[in-house]
Order: sequence, then structure tokens, then C-alpha cells
Amino acid sequence: MCNFNKHDEDTKAFIHLFMKKASQNVGGVNFLLNLIEAIKQNRPNALILAEKKVISKEAKIEWNKVVFKDKFDVLEEIIRSHKSNEGYNFNILEEDNSKKSKKILNMVKTLAPLEFTVSANDGDGFNFKIFDKLEDDFVSINPIFVAIFFCSSEFTKKALKYEMV
Repeated sequence: MCNFNKHDEDTKAFIHLFMKKASQNVGGVNFLLNLIEAIKQNRPNALILAEKKVISKEAKIEWNKVVFKDKFDVLEEIIRSHKSNEGYNFNILEEDNSKKSKKILNMVKTLAPLEFTVSANDGDGFNFKIFDKLEDDFVSINPIFVAIFFCSSEFTKKALKYEMV
């Protein structure tokens, strides 16, 4: 997930186009990268902040619901276990262990309504959610969410520099 070079061409193009549009909407590439760096500075992760927002000099990201540590831990485990995978379009509900499967399902139900709003002083901003596909038997994580909260800023730089074929 966090190795841009391992993604297929469609995924690279999607991430490139979204990040390019996102950077335009927050005032430029540097403003977006500064926001991502501000998110990374929060430990253990910005998602579990009680304030439900991170502010950089030029932009801010806010979300509509507190993410508790137990739900975050389940989400982080899924992302970490698939971090080096080539694609992002994997079903997170595919789990052999029934106890773990129940935790994942509870996490999905809890975090599904979560929406992120990025706004800037010099732009329109943009919105995104955690889950890309949300169906009864298939749930996949939004690659934009992973890029912003879990991947390095180098991932975003590669996505912005990518030239589509």
C-alpha cells in the first residue's frame, strides 16, 4: 500500500490525479505536504486525537468522529499487514480467525460514517472517507486515507510526480 512503485497503473493514476487535485485545492503541493507532515508529528497517530483535527500553517484537516484506540489498533494492524502489498483493493473482511473477524467488522461499523475535511486558507479543500468500497461482504480501505495518515510524504511526492501513460 505504501510502496507507490508496486501499485498497478490504474491505482497509480487514481492516486496521482487525486493528490494533484487535492494539492491544487489546498493552495499547492507544499501546503499539502506540510499538512501531511503535521499529521505525522502526532504520536501515536493523529486519528486518535480528542480534538479531531490537525492544523498546519496553511491548511487543516478535521473529522467528524473520535476514533478510539481499540478501533484504531484494529485498523492499524490491517494496514500494517498489507503495507507492502501491491494493491489497495483487498477485502479487509477476509479473515480466518473468527474473533479477529468480529473485531474487524465492529471497527468497520464504527468507522464507516467517519469523513475527513481538508480545508486551506487559499483554496477550496476536499473530503474523503476511510473506506473506498463498503458492501455487505466486501470492504476496502481508501488509498488516499492510507497515503495521508500512514504512508510517508515520499509516497505523496512520488504520486504527484507520476506521469501517466
